[in-house]
Amino acid sequence: MFDKAKNLYKLQKQAREIKEKLKNTHIEAENEGVSVIINGEQEVIEVHISDESLQDKKKLESNLVNCMNKAVKKSQQIGADLMKDIMGDMNMPGLN
Repeated sequence: MFDKAKNLYKLQKQAREIKEKLKNTHIEAENEGVSVIINGEQEVIEVHISDESLQDKKKLESNLVNCMNKAVKKSQQIGADLMKDIMGDMNMPGLN
């Protein structure tokens, strides 16, 4: 029983560490004059739009959507990789 509680505490501590790592990880995606930076918690940090991109509203909207989707996918992969590392460290059957 004590071992389970100890493992749970360790897992909670590692989860807090991952959350902090994700918060401090910046992910950038670019597409045709549009650049988006988000953190690992998928919060938008910065958006940059070139002057050329402002000329075509439809294209700008499409590029923004593409950039956001790329950045979110990258952040999800980073989070999944970090979680996989933790689960592997815990030697949980079926998860590593």
